[in-house]
Amino acid sequence: MLPNRSLLVPYAAPYFLYVFIASVGGTLVPMEVNYLLRIIVVSCTLLWAKRWFFSLQGPKSPYISAFVGILVGIVGLMLWISLLTPFVSVEEGKAWSRSAFVLRLLSAGFLVPVFEEVFMRGFVFRFALQWDEARRNKEKDALGIAMDERSVKEVAPGAWSWAAVIISTIVFALGHTMPEWPAAVAYGLLMAGLYIVRKDLVSCIVAHSVTNITLAIYVFNTGKWYLW
Repeated sequence: MLPNRSLLVPYAAPYFLYVFIASVGGTLVPMEVNYLLRIIVVSCTLLWAKRWFFSLQGPKSPYISAFVGILVGIVGLMLWISLLTPFVSVEEGKAWSRSAFVLRLLSAGFLVPVFEEVFMRGFVFRFALQWDEARRNKEKDALGIAMDERSVKEVAPGAWSWAAVIISTIVFALGHTMPEWPAAVAYGLLMAGLYIVRKDLVSCIVAHSVTNITLAIYVFNTGKWYLW
């Protein structure tokens, strides 16, 4: 079984490619082209990387996990709106063109939840757990052991520690802008809790997708573009 050092690139590449295209391409090409590039490049990278992923399903029913994910996704929407609103300005939001909105909706609703949950809860969470276990066992080089002698594929579904919850939540929050940090921390904790309870990534991906899609619909219908 491949160690975490070998698994890091497949698990992280889709996430960082998306961030790179978003940060660099936005100033070079129209937003529609930027999102189209993200969808194409990151989708292809996910297809390439999926051979190294562990199963998104756990020991529980994936259908119930999907249903629970829908409910939790709605809770996540309410959390996100309530915790983001105090930290953003109404003047910051500008309406998107219809085509840009559709492409962003497709990206945020069906692509981002997959690569973000696979990386954050699939790799970062499990890797942090293995590091924490090595640290608590008083191993001299806990980080090196977690990197070179452990594989996230070995972690039992739903296994957790507070260190894994905290570290994965911090990493998740750092992937968002500063005004989003309170909402991102709360959402990261929500997803970690969902993963622990349902013991799979199906529930997390569905929840993340529901939150992003309903947020887009809410913003479009209310004109509160500053929340998106």
